[in-house]
Amino acid sequence: MTGWAARAAELYDGRHRRMLIDGEWRDAASGEVIEARDPADGRLLATIPKGGAADIDAAVTAARRAFEGPWSRFTPFERQALLLRIAERVEAEWQDLCLSDTLDMGMPIQRSLANSRRVLGMLRFYAGQAVAIHGHTIANSFPGEIVSMTVREPLGVVGAIIPWNAPIAGSVWKIAPALATGCTVVLKPSEEASLTVLRLARIMQECGLPDGVLNVVTGLGADAGAALAAHPGIDRIAFTGSTETGRAIARAAGGNIKRVSLELGGKSPVILCRDADLDRAIPVAAMAVFANSGQICIAGSRLFVAREIEDEVLSHLADHARGLRLGHGIDPEVDLGPLISARQAARVESYLQRGQDEGARLLTGGARVTPEGLAGHFIQPTIFAGVSDDMTIAREEIFGPVLSVLPFDDPEDALRRANATPYGLAAGVFTRDLGTAHKLAQRLRAGTVWVNMYHAIDPAVPFGGVRMSGHGREGGTEHLDEFLDTKAIWINTD
Repeated sequence: MTGWAARAAELYDGRHRRMLIDGEWRDAASGEVIEARDPADGRLLATIPKGGAADIDAAVTAARRAFEGPWSRFTPFERQALLLRIAERVEAEWQDLCLSDTLDMGMPIQRSLANSRRVLGMLRFYAGQAVAIHGHTIANSFPGEIVSMTVREPLGVVGAIIPWNAPIAGSVWKIAPALATGCTVVLKPSEEASLTVLRLARIMQECGLPDGVLNVVTGLGADAGAALAAHPGIDRIAFTGSTETGRAIARAAGGNIKRVSLELGGKSPVILCRDADLDRAIPVAAMAVFANSGQICIAGSRLFVAREIEDEVLSHLADHARGLRLGHGIDPEVDLGPLISARQAARVESYLQRGQDEGARLLTGGARVTPEGLAGHFIQPTIFAGVSDDMTIAREEIFGPVLSVLPFDDPEDALRRANATPYGLAAGVFTRDLGTAHKLAQRLRAGTVWVNMYHAIDPAVPFGGVRMSGHGREGGTEHLDEFLDTKAIWINTD
């Protein structure tokens, strides 16, 4: 047994885990549980509570009590110090947290480990922001000796809902800015990947987070998630997930006009110009879609290639895809792990078939496979050539390792077609021409555009989408605005 496998057996041996409400580790009010299974081999990792509306109500009540009570008396310096303590503990337990992600949702351990700069950076970045929140004095034109100013105040109780494809990063991206600003949180992780989030919550509790400031309710989206989105005691919903669910969240939030931020799906284009450095561009463009087995919202799933270099690009792309190793994520040599579930694998398989039925040419991959000794949900990295813009695989988010290659005649052609989507989350451009890079980056309709790179995310840089990819930003100083209210104060000094 490898070192990672031995530690995996110690971390999760099928025992029950509880959720955190008001500083207590509890079962669901209903007593029901959900099985957490390793998507690579089906092994039972643990059981978790199947929380529902009653548990959400208890968590919101606890979060409100903490917000108006002990947490309101924490100074910015104290919030900063707490976040820095949490960062130290997360760094000390980083390998176990990464292994938990690998077991719970399949992400290869090497990819999990490589996220340390991002996650630890987020905790420390928001710790710095905790002591940098300020208002302004404003010169007004009101008659008399009148002073006017603004103050920034924490919004209140935040409801956060995250998907299963990046539990560590996704939860920290919701929790850290809320704590920095003085808000409290009720977090609902995906029922398909809750174990790492519960482990992270325990770390935060042990670092001195007051009871009720962070509450984690595990359960189904249709039950616990829907109850959280609609709860009148929530001041803001921060959601990451599918566009379809995002619509439902927005509708539910209308009951008490709570603020909503949505980070939704995408069908991100990558434009490979004829002057691109192919030795550098092709591996990056391939992993823009194949990373995390395509289970990532910013996946560069539409690759627009200049017609003059199409044959060369297709050949090298296919070689790269065939060289990727599938297997259990605890193997450090594995490049792609499993899809999260049998349901998701079946969904991706349906797109593979539809692509061929609609006339796309299968260049490589295209099948569900079972690596030796495993029984999970694996899909080969797949490349389709001869794709037209109207094909289903070129229009719909697949959330699997499936790349559509579309030739273009000139940059204007590529730009027009890249923007011909209801989404607008991310985009990539590969070119050696600075003018082309600027022109395409400015005119692509996306929240993030990468030039001669992909997948770069930094705590100081805002991230989010436009159009059906959502609204609001995570990261950067803009993110703090999502958790703060601005109050105007007028003082008559006469």
